[in-house]
Amino acid sequence: MIRHTPADPFIPTEGIHNLRDYGGYAAADGARVKTGLLFRSGQHMEASDGDLETIRALDIRTIIDLRGTSERTNLPCRRHEAFDAHVIAYDGETSNSPPHEGGGGKVEMTPQKARERMLAVYTRMPVNPAMIDMFARYFKSLSDRDGGNLVHCFAGKDRTGIAASLLLHVLGVHKDDIVAEFLRTNDAPTQHILERQSLPRMEAHYGKIEPDALRNLMGVLPEYIETYWNEVTRDHGSIDAYLAQRLGVDETRKARLRERLLT
Repeated sequence: MIRHTPADPFIPTEGIHNLRDYGGYAAADGARVKTGLLFRSGQHMEASDGDLETIRALDIRTIIDLRGTSERTNLPCRRHEAFDAHVIAYDGETSNSPPHEGGGGKVEMTPQKARERMLAVYTRMPVNPAMIDMFARYFKSLSDRDGGNLVHCFAGKDRTGIAASLLLHVLGVHKDDIVAEFLRTNDAPTQHILERQSLPRMEAHYGKIEPDALRNLMGVLPEYIETYWNEVTRDHGSIDAYLAQRLGVDETRKARLRERLLT
């Protein structure tokens, strides 16, 4: 089994952006999040044959595809001929204006506009019914299904980043490490893949995008995850209350997740 650590989480790929193991972090009661079970990435539309062999070697039994119907239809994932993982996806749209699709009004995409656009994504996400449904299904799959689990969206950074952060919180990972894991997206060695997949559509809508604006759209900032957590805390009092009330992650499920995913 391919194993990676927080110091070296990325798995080499040719057509998949941001594939990495997000285990390995120190967790509750002196435990550590297992490696070789929890994976995250961008979409697999351009996965090479070698990438498909890599995915197969990871023994992934469940895939949580956080993209909406139109994204999955327009950008279908390639699968290995022997692919037999269970795929969980949403029947409908999960984001009303993902950055990689353009949209959001005809504006000059300055760094400030890009930042504001991304902050709006994270402000909406806690109350988005589709994301609530998918995050709940993500946690259920992790507590009920054996084997490796891969969560992904288009770029594997926003919807996917929040899913991973919530799980690490449940497992008792320190917030500093959760934010650090979230920000590892900016270190992904496959940025060229995301730009190839996203930039033509974005520039067709916005025109030429200056580098600082592009970094705000294609990377992540600490204030993105902080915005999500602040919205949740304001509305529910705490992350744990949100997990229990909206995502079905009560103390019983937390205990099961820790039993299965900590070592």
